[in-house]
Amino acid sequence: MRKIIYTLSELRKGQLSDAGARPEKLAEVGDMFNALDRELDGVKFSRDNESLREVMISADFTYAIQEFVQRMALPGYEEKVFNFEPLMKMDTLPNYLPVSRYQQRDGLDDLEYIGEKAQARPGHVPDAVKRQYQVYRWEKQFDFSHEALVNDDLGYFSDVAMQMGRSARRTLEKFVSRMYTNATTIARLTGLGALYSTNGRLTTARISTARMAFNQRVDSHNNPIPARLTHIVFHAGLLDTVAQIQQSELVAELATNAANVVRGTFTPIEDPHMAGTAPNLPWYAFSIGQNNIFPFVLARRAGMPGPMILRKRSDIESVTSMLGAGAAVDPIMGDFESGNIVLKVADVWGTYVDGTEGNLFDYRGAYYSSGTAV
Repeated sequence: MRKIIYTLSELRKGQLSDAGARPEKLAEVGDMFNALDRELDGVKFSRDNESLREVMISADFTYAIQEFVQRMALPGYEEKVFNFEPLMKMDTLPNYLPVSRYQQRDGLDDLEYIGEKAQARPGHVPDAVKRQYQVYRWEKQFDFSHEALVNDDLGYFSDVAMQMGRSARRTLEKFVSRMYTNATTIARLTGLGALYSTNGRLTTARISTARMAFNQRVDSHNNPIPARLTHIVFHAGLLDTVAQIQQSELVAELATNAANVVRGTFTPIEDPHMAGTAPNLPWYAFSIGQNNIFPFVLARRAGMPGPMILRKRSDIESVTSMLGAGAAVDPIMGDFESGNIVLKVADVWGTYVDGTEGNLFDYRGAYYSSGTAV
């Protein structure tokens, strides 16, 4: 516990120093947390000395413990197992209401030959495709005991805080993975035909086929769409396969002198949350940002760029004790029923959802393979 108090004291003094606090205030905070350390170390209370209660319910203690938990959780949140950010079009929404976004998927008509003194005919301006989506709350409550906090030397407390950050990141990663692995999204891509899906396992030749599929895509006027395969997202079991394709100067699967034309043409991203049973492991190809094509969107609420760690106030009030009747007790005393200290991880995000498109904000940027042998 002494290490916790020392850390909290240093954090609070750092906060105040950054805010330009006077040296007297910094010394006052140091004395306050030293008093707290002495009281907890002796586990003694008295009617005449209320320094413990004053410290624990002060703003300095509250700010310090919140900063401590946030700092411990942040490294856990930043431990990215699935680096999905390059695949997403990021958006920020002002509230929880649905918003509308419009995509211009078709180009304008071609020019027409006009004879002498002839008048140009009016062209057709295509309607933009309307997309609606919104954000939702994602939360989980975690409890740990008052005894664990008092007895520990930062190990348990810091581990729990870091695991909270990891939990928030892992939940978001799984959410993103489901955007393209869900049945509706897959059905949409397979229904579009050979330019959007295949059944083959991941090979150099099939990546080349996917690249040619992107190159052949057209709009409703049959005009080519400038799209290029930029990313391959694959099952974790294909890690060595992708590395071999990326590093081989010759076609990795053939004992010939054929040049490996796809080497270095895409960015590989491993998705550890993608389901599959070897040897039939799925993979996806995406075109990101080409001609403003973004197959998926991830929206957050304004003011919530990442998860928050929240602490529940203690619902205990002393009636007859050394603290006096009707007095508030220390925040680390926890709740009335169990004495548990209650923390909550909260985040806000959302994406486009459609009954026939799945989560495909723009299907033109996606290509799917089940990974089964053909």
